[in-house]
Amino acid sequence: MSFLVRAWYNKAPWLWLLWPISLLFRAITVWRKRVQQAQARPSDVPVIVVGNIAVGGTGKTPLLISLCKHLQDQGMQPGVISRGYGAKANSYPLHVDVGTSVEQAGDEPVLIAEKTGCPVVVDPNRVQALQSILAEHQVDIVLSDDGLQHYRLQRRIEIAVVDGIRLFGNELCLPAGPLREPVSRLQSVDLLVVNGGEEAMHPALEKAHRMQIKSVALVNLASGERRPFSGAPFNIGNTIQAVAAIGNPHRFFESLESLPYPLQRYEFPDHYRFQASDFDQTKLDPNQPIVMTEKDATKCRDFATTNMWCVETTVELPPVFLSSLDAALNK
Repeated sequence: MSFLVRAWYNKAPWLWLLWPISLLFRAITVWRKRVQQAQARPSDVPVIVVGNIAVGGTGKTPLLISLCKHLQDQGMQPGVISRGYGAKANSYPLHVDVGTSVEQAGDEPVLIAEKTGCPVVVDPNRVQALQSILAEHQVDIVLSDDGLQHYRLQRRIEIAVVDGIRLFGNELCLPAGPLREPVSRLQSVDLLVVNGGEEAMHPALEKAHRMQIKSVALVNLASGERRPFSGAPFNIGNTIQAVAAIGNPHRFFESLESLPYPLQRYEFPDHYRFQASDFDQTKLDPNQPIVMTEKDATKCRDFATTNMWCVETTVELPPVFLSSLDAALNK
């Protein structure tokens, strides 16, 4: 898959050979959308879908966590529903709590529950997840982690997130390109967010709001010790061993380059389920710090060693975005 991802974003000419299949994929997507929209039923509470049109990570989950905190600050009681990518629960819907493992729920739902304290329900059928969270929890607004293309889920607000560095690759739909839906789909969403990137933007992003993910602290997985991110010294070693199993690992690696240490990069597939043996087989040095994302840290805590750290982040959003969100909810 990494080979195909590189081809998409490097705009390899041979991908046009897959264009006929992309046309078929697009036709199926349009048919599926119409069928699902006809089945959609109104919800008792507002639903906000935070999603994207491209496969892979764009920053949806950090944004959703930030939105949950904003809504809590407004006196609301948000809940979160998720597909739970890679989850292997015995049954669904699965209500995530402090005892729920990443194997059961997936890494993103566990992280969301830890960071927000909100009720989180996992189910590949998001309509069923919505019904369950409303039946079991006192929530007055629900956010869907991903699900922009899950049209059976009736939504009040759609928020699309775009990776400001990778943008849309060759702008073709799967499998010839990285898009689940064409770029024109962004014209119909309520709010558009660009995660980082340069000032020069794609024409489709003219009205987008820019968000920045800022690193604020390094947290030790074994002890819980927190250190300021900027220039933070480690207890041991002088080389950062950066480990990432996320959609765009290069963004994470680049964020670590501001630290005053040499950097060794170790890339794993997105959502990879780490085991203790992975760190031995990769021959990481136990005398040097291992640094990872908060999402990856959820999969390593059971076997964390004292040289394992994660980067705690915060999302910066322009005030006009939050005021636009509040206005849309109050319509």
